[in-house]
Amino acid sequence: MDLTRTAYPIELGTRHPLSIVKNEIIDIFHRLGFSIADGPEIEDDLHVFTAMNFAEDHPARDMQDSFYITENFLLRTHTSPVQARTMQRHEPNSPIRMIAPGKVYRWDYDATHSPVFHQVEGLIIDEHITFADLKGTLESFLRHMYGDDTKVRFRTSFFPFTEHLQR
Repeated sequence: MDLTRTAYPIELGTRHPLSIVKNEIIDIFHRLGFSIADGPEIEDDLHVFTAMNFAEDHPARDMQDSFYITENFLLRTHTSPVQARTMQRHEPNSPIRMIAPGKVYRWDYDATHSPVFHQVEGLIIDEHITFADLKGTLESFLRHMYGDDTKVRFRTSFFPFTEHLQR
């Protein structure tokens, strides 16, 4: 008899759907040869904006778009700071093949948006990498995620709010 045992069996819960999907995405990219990188959710302006070449007057830097904690620290608005930190840790010209899954925070929520959401972005640095490699990686990921019969179509588009014109 185990007197330290609880009187009733404690049932364990199940994984949250977001955790299940995140783990599946990580597993697929790991099988495709990507490493998994993580970084702080509270970041400095340097890694969130400056290292990503956001102009000083870019709208994403505004207080109404980002959750600032101090003048120089904020909740990350994208997982790109993980890319910057990964590149800082690697020797110049050394290949990088990584994804950065994680929570990000933006001050643009309403009835259809949450201020906290999950993002996965990838980075490949190597010789002879082309746009065809990106398309092939995305197609392979989608077929692993949704099945071999998944039809993939790429359509070009332009998002002017992501561009910053030099004046």
